[in-house]
Amino acid sequence: MNSLVMVVADVLVGVLLVATIVTSVRLSRRITQMKADEAGMRTMISELVGATGSAERAIAGLRSTLAQAERSLGDRIAAAETRSNELTQAIAAGNGVLTRIGHIADTTRMAVERHTTRGPAAGSERQGDALRSAIAAAQAVADRTARRIEGRAA
Repeated sequence: MNSLVMVVADVLVGVLLVATIVTSVRLSRRITQMKADEAGMRTMISELVGATGSAERAIAGLRSTLAQAERSLGDRIAAAETRSNELTQAIAAGNGVLTRIGHIADTTRMAVERHTTRGPAAGSERQGDALRSAIAAAQAVADRTARRIEGRAA
């Protein structure tokens, strides 16, 4: 009976040894797979860190570009305001000149009308022609100035 117990014990030890070997092989495969997954994860993490760094650099570049664009736009707005003020002053000055030319033309026209209603005196016919020419020239200057001002305002 001792030998039978010994054989059964040896068989049982053998079965347990085979089960241990099978379990060890399975665990070895799982460990190998986990290490491969770990290496993949490490690679993915390092790529993610690199992508994050690139994104941070891109954001810094965008901020710099935005600041530069803001400064440039501010300079352009200031220049546009200056030009607008200059144009407003030039238009006001042009309107003043146009008004004065209109007054001169009206005054000259009235003087010619007074002169022609009194009747021509000796040598005054030439003066009347000169006054009519002056009125026509003043009116032409007034018309040109008005067109120029309208062209700038448009």
